[in-house]
Amino acid sequence: MFDKLSFLEERYNKLCSEISDPAVIADQQKFRTLCKEQSDILPIVEQYKLYKEQQQRVDEAKQMLDETLDKEFRELVQSEYDEGREKLEQHQEQLRVLLLPKDPNDEKSVIVEIRGGAGGDEAALFAGDLFRMYSMYAETRHWGVEMLNLNATELGGIKEISFGINGKGAYSRLKYESGVHRVQRIPSTESGGRIHTSTVTVAVLPEVEEVEIDIGANDLRIDVFRAGGPGGQYVNTTDSAVRITHIPTGLVVSCQDEKSQHKNKEKAMKILRSRLYDVLQEQQNAEIAKQRKSQVGTGDRSERIRTYNYPQGRVSDHRIGLTLHKLDAVLNGEMDELINALITHYQAEKLKNNS
Repeated sequence: MFDKLSFLEERYNKLCSEISDPAVIADQQKFRTLCKEQSDILPIVEQYKLYKEQQQRVDEAKQMLDETLDKEFRELVQSEYDEGREKLEQHQEQLRVLLLPKDPNDEKSVIVEIRGGAGGDEAALFAGDLFRMYSMYAETRHWGVEMLNLNATELGGIKEISFGINGKGAYSRLKYESGVHRVQRIPSTESGGRIHTSTVTVAVLPEVEEVEIDIGANDLRIDVFRAGGPGGQYVNTTDSAVRITHIPTGLVVSCQDEKSQHKNKEKAMKILRSRLYDVLQEQQNAEIAKQRKSQVGTGDRSERIRTYNYPQGRVSDHRIGLTLHKLDAVLNGEMDELINALITHYQAEKLKNNS
């Protein structure tokens, strides 16, 4: 590990020198590439510097212990030495985490797809609640939210919604949200006051640029039709809605949120690229899992990952056994405690697998 850290420190210093070279600055593509590499290495180099400073303090305390005969002073130095060793181990653990292989998608923006599952209108209403939760969370992180496609119900719920969350690192924070979300609550339409259980599926896809995935024009069938809303509302008089079918995989994407056919096609292609990329990733993960005989990634999309229990005011994540009695706060976008716990859990799993 320390050989790698020394190499990265040398590489960082070399990058700092190269980036300040006028010839490199003039070559904008090379300049951006080197700046990105420098930015990626910086957190590791900074942590390594803290580790070395702490190691020096521990070495000095150890030397004083070896040379000191006074009992009271030895006890004081021993306390400093023990505390220093503990901090050193913490720095070492943080370095191990930083050196873990990075998910190449972590820095990307995301496309989130939410669909009402079992539970009819109640599931559709909760799909709307989840859309609000993610939108409010995005706001706390100063990320932008872009509506891509919406299929609403007459009661104000959501059958299906696709939206983008645009911000650096959005995928790293939200990738563990994919799966089945279960809600337990008394529907507003339920006169008997019985608790209903409904489900909603969430898929979080990294946003993919055109250069990252090749889609041939002959692989697409594009149909246009008139957009419509619940109960026949908001029906367009022009064929602005777009449906794109990817023939090789059978994937179908529809978009009717915009009044412009061109904009709807653009948004539909954005969703299609991310879905195709996700299919390829799933195939790769399945192959790796087969070779390792262990699951790779965030788990099966059909897995029930979380329960939102309204009567008890709690949110339970079943993957890590975490329950928070702060349902209202989470639904209002205060998700960091939940997300941080998931990231810590999966980092620990990676460390275990790499040890």
